[in-house]
Amino acid sequence: MRLFFLLLLITICSFGQIKAQQVFPKQTNWVDEDKFPTPAENIQRLFYVQRLPNANTIIYELNAPNGHIDEDNPIHPYWIRYASKNERDDLNYIQRKFAYGLVTKKTGNDQWDVRFVSYKRLPLLLTKGSDGKYHIFATIAQRQMIVNRIFAKIEGGSFWVPNIVYVEFKGTDPSTGKEVIERFKP
Repeated sequence: MRLFFLLLLITICSFGQIKAQQVFPKQTNWVDEDKFPTPAENIQRLFYVQRLPNANTIIYELNAPNGHIDEDNPIHPYWIRYASKNERDDLNYIQRKFAYGLVTKKTGNDQWDVRFVSYKRLPLLLTKGSDGKYHIFATIAQRQMIVNRIFAKIEGGSFWVPNIVYVEFKGTDPSTGKEVIERFKP
């Protein structure tokens, strides 16, 4: 019975990816991630994640109903399903707990340590920037940036253990305002 339930969850979890591959088929020569659609601007958006094998995008928004940040869950992730008429869809249980979900811990006044459930070695920081707005800050290759976009190139592997070729962070240098791009293999 447990095996049936697990297989059912995996099938439900993969459904959006199957539909997306019909519109954006997996292409081994499609490495120009700039061809992916850019999500519409949103004042609450902190950053977004895109990855091969399809163009569906995970948006990470500040969770601040009525203008007050939710201290227990300061970030709300959700999908934009480009293959399904740009439908908005919450992450399912498996995606939240094993792949794209976040673990947050309040570390100070208006500051949270943020980590992906699937890659806890990379600390991110949710805090206010010099502009008075909340941002996600990361230090990659000894360079600090305000994270705007993360792209993961995945080639093969399995649902539970994908082969990640590289992860690329695009953002802004908080002191100069210039674009910063850093790529690494996790």
